[in-house]
Parts: sequence; C-alpha cells; structure tokens
Amino acid sequence: MLAGSPLSKGVPDMAGWVDRTVNAPTHFDGLDRTTLPPRPLHLAIGMFDGVHLGHRAVIEAAVQSARRSGGVAAVLTFWPHPSALFQPDNPRRLIMDTTMKTRLLLALGVEAVITQPFTPEYARIEAEAFLPHLRQHLPHLAAVYVGENWRFGRGRRGDVAMLVTEARKHGLTVFSAPRVNLDGEPISSTRIRSLLEAGEIGAASAALGFTYFAEGVVVPGKRLGRTIGFPTLNLAWTPQLRPRFGVYAVRISGPKSPGSLPGVANYGLRPTVEQAAEPRLEVHVLGNCPFGEGDAVTVEWLRFVRPEMKFAGVDELRAQIARDRAAVAADFSLP
Repeated sequence: MLAGSPLSKGVPDMAGWVDRTVNAPTHFDGLDRTTLPPRPLHLAIGMFDGVHLGHRAVIEAAVQSARRSGGVAAVLTFWPHPSALFQPDNPRRLIMDTTMKTRLLLALGVEAVITQPFTPEYARIEAEAFLPHLRQHLPHLAAVYVGENWRFGRGRRGDVAMLVTEARKHGLTVFSAPRVNLDGEPISSTRIRSLLEAGEIGAASAALGFTYFAEGVVVPGKRLGRTIGFPTLNLAWTPQLRPRFGVYAVRISGPKSPGSLPGVANYGLRPTVEQAAEPRLEVHVLGNCPFGEGDAVTVEWLRFVRPEMKFAGVDELRAQIARDRAAVAADFSLP
C-alpha cells in the first residue's frame, strides 16, 4: 500500500500489501539451516530495516528475475544490526523487529527469508571469501542483488565494484539497484528513523511506501481513561526505535472489526498521571470499540497532533484530550 493519502486507507493484513508469493514462503534461521529447491537462486542481500521503497527496488528485481528464469527468489538479511557488535554501547535502534520484517519481505513475493546471525565469526569473513561462503551454503546461487552503497566483508572493505569483480570469478551475476530519492533526497533507513523520532509520520510513511504501523495485543491498563470519559486500549508494543512522544491521529484494525476504525493515540510516559519508566501506546477509538483485552490489533499512524505534555491535573488533561479528539474527528470528517 502506497502512502499517498494515509487517511483514506487502513492497514489490513500486512499493512495492506498483497502476498504475491508463488510457493509456500519459508524463513530460515541462518545459512547453515537453509534448504532451498534445486533451481537458480536469485538472492537479495541487505539489512532491509523498514523494508522501504529503496529496499523494494532491490528485492523486486530479484523476484522478477527469478520468475522470468524459473528460479527461486530469496532474501539474506541479518540480526542483530552490525552496530550491536561494533558499537555495543550505542547500537542502531531498528524500525522493526525480525518477525515483522520477515513478514513484509515475504509479502513482496520472495520464497524464503534467511536471517543470518551477525556474530563476531561472521564479521571476520574477508570480502574475497564472501561469495564462496554463500556458495558453500547456497549451491544453486546464480545472482546477487544489492543496493548501490552496500558494503560487505571484514571491515566493510567490499563494495559493489569488488562484488562484481568477485562474482565474475564464480560465474555469478550482480544487480546493483540505484538509490531511490524522495523530495530530492535518498531514501534510507537512517532518514526514516530520524523522521519517526521527529514525529514526521507522513514523511516517514511516504519514504517507507506504506503507512507506518504498530502491532500489539491489548493488555490491562489502569482504566484512568474510562474515569475521565475517554476509554483507551493499551497495547503491548515495545519497538527499538521509538517515535516521538505525543498524540497522533490513527486507524486501528483487528479481526473483530470489518475495517479500520478512526482513533486518537497517545504514545509516551503519561507524565500527568504517572512518570512511567517505559512508554506506552494507548488508543481511544472514535465511536464504538469492538476490541478488548487479549485482542491483537494493528494501529496505523497517520498524523502527529501535538507533543506529550505534563498538565497541572486531571481536569486540565481531560480538557486537552477533548480538544485532541475534536481535532482528529475533523480529520475523519466525524462530528
């Protein structure tokens, strides 16, 4: 689902993406556990955090080539991010976890996702040994697909030019996808992380190519919202990369709803009623709410309304929530 008009679309099944896989998709935990059909393998390689528009240019090239040749399209990605190994005191905070990333990758039409543990031993593989290492585990490897700025091998010494040179020695083809630009700037996971941390949800969704969303199970809360006239659903959601604390216009969906329902969400530490140690995502549904504790739901983030604030008391908080609700209801043309 493209993020052209976020208020007009929800995020049903897989953020609105259509599963275009030909065969039953599979996930493998590591190259040494991977078993693929004996057909030419077209392998997209990268971290692919966020599975954004730039990533899709790489992955869809592998999928299309595999279909034309009767081969297998797969993705090789990594966990944790290399920064967890090289900068353990300040690792990169990821947009999505492995489970969500795998689901989005499989929805693009690949037949397998291989999540390789990024260990010290793996990081020590020399650039020249990288393709032989892949061939050892993936004997039917025919082509490799990467972004134009992709680096590999010990010390990140390998670049696309080296990859092409080494691939020729092993009879492999390399496809390097140029970076995709948005508003004159390259799309990258780093850029999207910065946008989310700034609360620029619309811009982040445009770069992702789908509306940013959270998934979680409704858990018990303190029921303060009910006492002040604005009942909320509390979600168990703990992303590495935290969006800006504040109030958002959202849509929420789940098995109990025929479609996405409009709502107001607060993500933060709730400083007026408690100084929580961990942020919480709470959603107030505009209208009848079919969801309750234990329900799995998807929350689609549409617009940043205001930053989180500490109020003098519950009455002031109640008045502000009423204003927030009215503002978001206007987004949806609701009374």
